[in-house]
Amino acid sequence: MKKNVGNLDKLIRLILAVIIFLFVYKDNGETNTMQIILLVIAFILALTSLLNYCPIYSIIGVNTNKKTEN
Repeated sequence: MKKNVGNLDKLIRLILAVIIFLFVYKDNGETNTMQIILLVIAFILALTSLLNYCPIYSIIGVNTNKKTEN
């Protein structure tokens, strides 16, 4: 798995994941479908940030990681 997520991209993904999680956590009502979808999105953002790899980036050929691997 080649790293294709750069540092700025990683930071933005983590911040978005935290914001989404806090938005869902703030609502004290019943859990609805939209909250579950948002939590899944937050989890995916956090996971791709921690792994430095985005499968969608590899499919469309985007690489925000400035370091090259040999």
